[in-house]
Amino acid sequence: MTLKNKQSNPEAKRLAATAAARLVQAGMLAGIGTGSTVFFLIEELGRRVREEGLRITAVPTSFQSRLLCMKLGISVSDMQDVSSLDLAIDGADEVDPNLDLIKGGGAAQAREKIVVAMAQEFVVVVDESKLVERLGESFAIPVEILPSGLGLVEKTVAGLGGTSALRLGVAKDGPVITDNGQFILDLRFPPSVDLRMVDQVLHRTPGVIETGLFFGMAHKALVGCGSPGKLTLRTLERPA
Repeated sequence: MTLKNKQSNPEAKRLAATAAARLVQAGMLAGIGTGSTVFFLIEELGRRVREEGLRITAVPTSFQSRLLCMKLGISVSDMQDVSSLDLAIDGADEVDPNLDLIKGGGAAQAREKIVVAMAQEFVVVVDESKLVERLGESFAIPVEILPSGLGLVEKTVAGLGGTSALRLGVAKDGPVITDNGQFILDLRFPPSVDLRMVDQVLHRTPGVIETGLFFGMAHKALVGCGSPGKLTLRTLERPA
C-alpha cells in the first residue's frame, strides 16, 4: 500500500486549492483531478457555482471526483467525450524543482495523464510537504498494469534495479483495483537510477498501462506553505 505523507497540512492544501479555483473562469471546460487537495478545489468550485453563478463543465479523472462534482452542482462531462480542455488542476505526491511529478497515490494516474495531456494549461496544487529534490525520494512510483502482465512487469523492474510491490486494499482482501479495472504496482529505485529511462522502458513493456511519472507536463504549481495562522502561497513556474 502507498501511504500519504503524514506531514501534509490540510489548511495549506486548502489555501492552494482555493487559489487554483480562482483560475477557473466562466465557460471553461476544466479537468479536475483526484485526491485530498482536489477535494478542497471541488468544494470551492461548488461554492462559486452556488454563490456566484459560475457555469463551467468539469471533466473529472475519477468516479470519486465525479460524484463530488455532481453533489455540489458542478456540471460534468466524460473524458471520452472531449479532446481538449482549457485547464486541468490536480494534486501530486511529489514535485521536484523542474515541476516533474509523481502522481498516482489515488490510483488514478492513467486517467489523470489523459486529462493533463488534453489541457492547454496544467496547474498542480500541493502543500509544501510534497516538494522534493529528487523524484522517488519519499514516495513510490505507481504503475497501472494489466493483471496478466504482473510477472513480466515485476521482472522488468528488477532488471532496471528497482523493487515492486502490488498495492493491496485497506478495507478488503486483495489488490487495489483502479477505475479502469486494473492493478497498481508501486516501484522504488535507488537514487542512481535514471527515472526518465525507467519511464521509457516501462512504456515499451507489454502489460503496462501508464506510469505515475509526469515529466514536463505541469506549467505551474500553487504551493501552500506554513502553519495555521501563518499560511502563505508560493507560485512555482516550470523552468524555461
